[in-house]
Amino acid sequence: MKLSAGNKVVLIGDSITDCGRRQPHGEGLFEGIGKGYVAQVDAWLQVGYPELGLRLINMGTSGHTIRDLKARWQTDVIDLQPDWLSIMIGINDVWRQFDQPTITESHVYPDEYRATLEELVVQTKPLLQGLILMTPFHIEPNQTDRMRARMDEYGAIVREIAERHGTHFVDTQAAYDRILEHIYPATLAWDRIHPSMPGHTVIARAFLDAIEFDYGKR
Repeated sequence: MKLSAGNKVVLIGDSITDCGRRQPHGEGLFEGIGKGYVAQVDAWLQVGYPELGLRLINMGTSGHTIRDLKARWQTDVIDLQPDWLSIMIGINDVWRQFDQPTITESHVYPDEYRATLEELVVQTKPLLQGLILMTPFHIEPNQTDRMRARMDEYGAIVREIAERHGTHFVDTQAAYDRILEHIYPATLAWDRIHPSMPGHTVIARAFLDAIEFDYGKR
């Protein structure tokens, strides 16, 4: 397992990460860490590796894009001094291009997305023990669907940056695609974006696989 004793792990992103987490910092009792994949990851880690005393902090904020993450990076990442950081962002960067096509100032196009994510990675990676980059996703199996195709483009950017900087990489879209061979998209997310509990489990499992979680550990 990649994490070590006493590690503080910050997970930052949009509504998929947020899931009703406590403000200003998503941790603590009574669903302070939210009700999505972050909570599932935390539960597995606390039960599977109780001796490590790991601390997970959910810093997702609903509706945010990479542009918004950059604006709050100092307070929501740097100031928290994490040992590990996970970034999953890009869904709203793409979605606003489709649900608000005429409000172009809300759009974050590929060049800005790539440049901003790269900037944040370069700034932060030297401060960390580990960095995990996770792709955005669209819970739509038809790869010719316009929004799915656009999301895949942003996922490819994440992969490119992860490979260039030697970070851990989680292909959440590929994790969903395996499930979508058998399950209708609305079963996992009514709007093809915000997952049901099984949908969040897809993300949690992909995350745990990336940190080499041992499900058989006793």
